[in-house]
Amino acid sequence: MSNGPHAKLAELGYELPEVVPPVASYVPAVQSGNHVYVSGQLPMAEGKLLATGKVGAGVSAEQGKDLAQRCALNALAAIDSLVGLENVVKIVKLTGFVASAPGFTGQPAVINGASDLFGAVFGEAGRHARSAVGVAELPLDAPVEVEVIVEVS
Repeated sequence: MSNGPHAKLAELGYELPEVVPPVASYVPAVQSGNHVYVSGQLPMAEGKLLATGKVGAGVSAEQGKDLAQRCALNALAAIDSLVGLENVVKIVKLTGFVASAPGFTGQPAVINGASDLFGAVFGEAGRHARSAVGVAELPLDAPVEVEVIVEVS
């Protein structure tokens, strides 16, 4: 059995979803040289947001972490469809946005949902630079959004 990223996802109990269609004028991911830039991914499944609202008011931090993980799965689907996950050399940078209720300061813990998944799938190559930013609103009233830069072979 292969020990690549698809096998690791299956071992962890995850199935790579279909690529989420863009909700505006952009593409899910684009390659430039040996990098893939993944557009902001929302916590979508089967064409619907899994939750809406603000983390810290209606969406718990733990729910937000799970939603960030879904964003990461959607990012992996976009990467896989463009270049194949087996060509990922390194997760370089993750930027996570958290629609935050006033006073909510747990953005880093929420975005750990995405970071932890990348680490579990890619090991050391999944360790990355990161920003976790609280924002007032996200598209479609999503609680979280994740964008990724990946080095590929």
